[in-house]
Amino acid sequence: MSISPSILEMTRRLVAFDTTSRNSNLELIDYVRAYLADLGVDSELVHNAERTKANLYATLGPGDRPGIALSGHTDVVPVDGQAWDSDPFETVNKDDRLYGRGTCDMKGFIAVCLALASEFLARPIATPLHLVCSYDEEVGCIGVRTLTDQLATRELRPRMCIIGEPTEMQVIRAHKGMRTFRCRVRGHESHSSLTPLGVNAVEAAAEAIAYLKGMARRLRDHGPYDGELTPPYTTVHTGTISGGTALNIVPRRCEFEFEFRHLPEDDPDALFDELRAYVERELIPEMHAVDPASGFEFDTRSRMPGLATAEDAEVVQLAKALSGANRTAKVSFGTEGGHFANAGIPTVICGPGSIAQAHKPNEFITLEQLARCETFVRRLFEHCWEG
Repeated sequence: MSISPSILEMTRRLVAFDTTSRNSNLELIDYVRAYLADLGVDSELVHNAERTKANLYATLGPGDRPGIALSGHTDVVPVDGQAWDSDPFETVNKDDRLYGRGTCDMKGFIAVCLALASEFLARPIATPLHLVCSYDEEVGCIGVRTLTDQLATRELRPRMCIIGEPTEMQVIRAHKGMRTFRCRVRGHESHSSLTPLGVNAVEAAAEAIAYLKGMARRLRDHGPYDGELTPPYTTVHTGTISGGTALNIVPRRCEFEFEFRHLPEDDPDALFDELRAYVERELIPEMHAVDPASGFEFDTRSRMPGLATAEDAEVVQLAKALSGANRTAKVSFGTEGGHFANAGIPTVICGPGSIAQAHKPNEFITLEQLARCETFVRRLFEHCWEG
């Protein structure tokens, strides 16, 4: 398959911005905003509270009617400690693969949309396209929430949304949600020879973690299940733990992080409430008997709603027609799709590249995948021109 040189050049330009989530994305956003302004397109920016990052929202075509959103996140995961064969922020075209951080996840998709924008604007447009570039997707879909919260209140918002996460151009209509938490346990120090006089924060945390493991086994063994997802049930996972000072000191503090990756129909709040009820019922009374100031504190770290778009939804049928697919699928990884859906914007995931290449050293996207995305977008143009 051939691919437009402008797409390769745009991918090169976008990858050159180091938009690792810990950094600002404003240089990239300013570039995209200026690029669109040269085409006569105004962009709206929705910043974070510190104004160090921004979502970009731009409408190509008439602004008096709802259109189709094409959405992608601008941040990428770190390259720290990864063994790259080339500079991660310089694209390398080799063996029909385009290497570089973000080529697959997901600046390649954004590049296709931007590189072809001038062609879309050259003809009368019946249905507008809304371009969305968000921030901080990789650290919990933080950025897009500020935009979708605004869109949800507007009378005129996109009729549907296509998110270009790497799916090898398969149409994904559903995925799991994710809720992550941090727990801080406060204990009471004492000499380890006098353990009854202390409150062991590490042991209390361990009991809570053991309860989470029991929840994980129950969900694994008894469901509910969705056979189109892998694994087909809600998972519970504890990822980090730290605490204690020395072996001969009853630890005063412990901290751990855990997550629920839940089926779209499962309620993560109910799962969390189950854990908290166990802690308050079984652990807190024993801790308070020694020190009423001891206890547990929970913080929500991130919220990523699940996505469950109906098979017969307009956006699903359109994406299938544009991609030539005769079926849809579901995935276990999360995206910004649930936030768009919660804002009343039916959403699917369909983009170039393989999720298997995302986040790895020597991340790449094949030229064949970019060409398939180009075909998809050009077919979308035809649909929007015709109305």
